[in-house]
Amino acid sequence: MPFDWFRRRHTQAEEPAPSPTPEAESSTAAAQSPQPQSEEIDYLAFAKAAYANIKARREGSEVEAESTPSPSGSEASLEEVQAEAPSEIQASPPVDTPPQAPADKPQAFFDTAPQAAQRLEALQATAVVEDPSPTPTATTAASTTEADLTFDAGFRWSAEILAAQGRRPEDISVEEITWLQKLRRGLGKTRLSLINQLKALVGRGPIDEDAVDEIETVLLQADVGPEATEQMIAALQQRMRQETLPPEEAVRYLKEQMQAMLSLGQATFAPEKDILNIWLIVGVNGVGKTTTIGKIAHLAKQSDYRCLIAAADTFRAAAVEQLKIWGSRAGVEVIANPGQNTDPAAVVFDAISAAQSREVDLLLVDTAGRLQNKKNLMDELGKIRRVIDKKVPDAKVEALLVLDATQGQNGLRQAQVFAEVARLSGVVLTKLDSTAKGGIALAVTQQLELPIRFIGAGEGIADLRPFSSYEFVEALLSEY
Repeated sequence: MPFDWFRRRHTQAEEPAPSPTPEAESSTAAAQSPQPQSEEIDYLAFAKAAYANIKARREGSEVEAESTPSPSGSEASLEEVQAEAPSEIQASPPVDTPPQAPADKPQAFFDTAPQAAQRLEALQATAVVEDPSPTPTATTAASTTEADLTFDAGFRWSAEILAAQGRRPEDISVEEITWLQKLRRGLGKTRLSLINQLKALVGRGPIDEDAVDEIETVLLQADVGPEATEQMIAALQQRMRQETLPPEEAVRYLKEQMQAMLSLGQATFAPEKDILNIWLIVGVNGVGKTTTIGKIAHLAKQSDYRCLIAAADTFRAAAVEQLKIWGSRAGVEVIANPGQNTDPAAVVFDAISAAQSREVDLLLVDTAGRLQNKKNLMDELGKIRRVIDKKVPDAKVEALLVLDATQGQNGLRQAQVFAEVARLSGVVLTKLDSTAKGGIALAVTQQLELPIRFIGAGEGIADLRPFSSYEFVEALLSEY
């Protein structure tokens, strides 16, 4: 039973999922936001139940694998095993898929995480230990597997985040736990800076104007941006005029403000069934556009969507070959023109024809990232749009801008120029590792006025996931 990462639910591979109804959409949206509980959740018991279920699924998969030999080279059998035991995705890649680069084990990051009751001195003493540089290991094992998972503070925190969104222990997968740990580790440097400085205000009594000025400085240093910072500070000051605000309540209120600012557009962003979805992936060269396409393709295939890639960036040297490599890793075919400097719209036309004949759910289109001449780029994107509108007028078209989080405000200025020549509908924020400042996500939503659809927190093919404002804010400001 594959796990649909776009809609955060398990689906039967043999039964096509129906188009989402308004009720289903609202249910999914509710699952991605913290839910008010009629009774207090026992998070420790929830985490233990989730951990036991993951182990039980693994043991059941191992027994089934021993009793039912799968045919050699059978892709369908491998996908069934992957669906039941996600750890096998990395441990046993398909024979035609190059092995992935290994990722750090996130458990070590949490083993020394400070507890909420510790004093500021203890937090500062452990800050250096908690934030190691994410250097890839030189082992042959791919990424964190179920066998690697331990019932530690990181697992409990991840389970708590999922429980707060209305998830059940039996539905939680190891991939979700691993992703939340990786996201929290990627935001570690920004989080420690924010927490260290905010906790320094805790012992000084109620929040006053001087403390507000310090909070403003902290937010700007985290790359939140002037617009988003001004909005949050104004809301905090208004709240202070209504009541005396304890420091803990001020931090909680800031988290609520951040989540509200990051929650643009529909909560669920997923390919629609029984219709061709065409996602144009745009962005300046060097932001990770090609790798992002490969990661989205992998995500779509693992979520049981039929996917195809169109190599329409025909002017950049080696762009097509790079895309073919990522397509091979994801197990998704790439439609490309063998000639040099061919018409990108012609490639898109051929890719649409192939997608229609194969009943593809999602067509990912790589586009050129040149900004030297905005008119040429606008003409090229306009021609691609006209081809799509003429050949598949009922297609669901999205234009996603890939943005490098490590570029901070400089990247935002490039993105604003790019937005002038493309009808953008969302942003993919990449490279959210320890070298990026997580506050850039808030700057994106406020300055570009676009929802964040995906975020990447690593270089591996499975290190990009759909964006959740609640998970992001908790990973950015939670102390555990």
